[in-house]
Amino acid sequence: MDAEPTTVRVVTGAFLHPFAKPAKERFITLVKGEGSVLWDVDGNEYIDGMASLWYCNVGHGRTEIADAVAAQIGQLETYSCFDPFTNPMADAIAERVAALAPIDDARVFLCGSGSESIDTAMKLARLAHVRAGHPERTLIISRMRGYHGTNYGGTTAQGLPPNKEGWGPLVPDVVQVPGDDIEALATLMAERSSEIAAVITEPVQGAGGVWPPEEGYLESVRRLCDQHGALLIFDEVITGFGRLGQWFGSIHYGVTPDLITFAKAVTSGYQPLGGVIVGKAVTDPLEADADYVLKTGYTYSGHASVAAAALTNLDIIEREGLLGEASRIGARLSAGLRSLADDGVIASVRGDGAVWAAGMHPGVDAAAVRDHMLTSGVIVRAIADHSCAMCPPLVTTDAQVDRIVDAMSTALASVGAR
Repeated sequence: MDAEPTTVRVVTGAFLHPFAKPAKERFITLVKGEGSVLWDVDGNEYIDGMASLWYCNVGHGRTEIADAVAAQIGQLETYSCFDPFTNPMADAIAERVAALAPIDDARVFLCGSGSESIDTAMKLARLAHVRAGHPERTLIISRMRGYHGTNYGGTTAQGLPPNKEGWGPLVPDVVQVPGDDIEALATLMAERSSEIAAVITEPVQGAGGVWPPEEGYLESVRRLCDQHGALLIFDEVITGFGRLGQWFGSIHYGVTPDLITFAKAVTSGYQPLGGVIVGKAVTDPLEADADYVLKTGYTYSGHASVAAAALTNLDIIEREGLLGEASRIGARLSAGLRSLADDGVIASVRGDGAVWAAGMHPGVDAAAVRDHMLTSGVIVRAIADHSCAMCPPLVTTDAQVDRIVDAMSTALASVGAR
């Protein structure tokens, strides 16, 4: 007989935190932010080396966005965009995002998060094939190391096995191939060519540890999708809106997908917004029957006050030239990390644009490095036990970038890295 699980009794608050130990008692309570700097309730200062969670591209404390949201709430906070209604802000942000996207004649589905955008893109990919007369095309292929949110579809598409444990049966006909093995993908697509609905990938695999694509990989995926009649979905929840120095990672790498999921930096986190940029390979079969009703959506799809935040955020990115700041930040950050690698204290440096990771040597716990960096007033994100990720706001100064690197150097010395 299996032993009964040990009961741990702790005093915790009512908030059950995401991606945290349910029995954990103490958290750092952040109360203020300005630019790339945060303060906790005790007055301690931190450099935000993660743009919160890959998203605060314009930095914290932008009262311009707060004012835009307040003005919209004062006029009409929002109203459902289910048929027959819309609102000017929802229409405006859809037009704005479509105009920035690399997909011609795109339309934009709006939702509330990256996880919702992923599940929607997967549904739309399958639906487009059904409407085009190919209901047998249900297979969705993703990559190991990929992270695609935590709704059921995205959880199934993840290439991070620990995140898939304990949830019971997941979505059928979703499979993973090795992260950088184009031959494995080509073999699977050849074997199941007539069944494939879509391939989904991040241009840079982010939450799985910051893994840029190998040279020519994304171009090869595009060719394979064209060859086998599959749709290509780019998960740009992290790479969208400036993280790689362009509006989208697909522009940066010169590969155009059929659908693009987005969230995070579209509002820099000032309000929750996600969406799917949808190309004609999907919209044409959906629009072919004028009486067809698209039966998916969310209560807050097209939320007016959220859209107001997004429009103002995009104004700031354009006005302040923040796309160009990604290369400055990335060059300085990667140079600092490579100096640590040259000194032998980290095993690897990975990244592109303004998103980077330091790979730890075996026996060096990334979470311990993160915790030591927190005591130095710098926030990074530990990826499992193997890497520390950095994704600073695009307003981060050179001096603040140097503080991130210096704090990592000090932390590595504290944990005895060699």
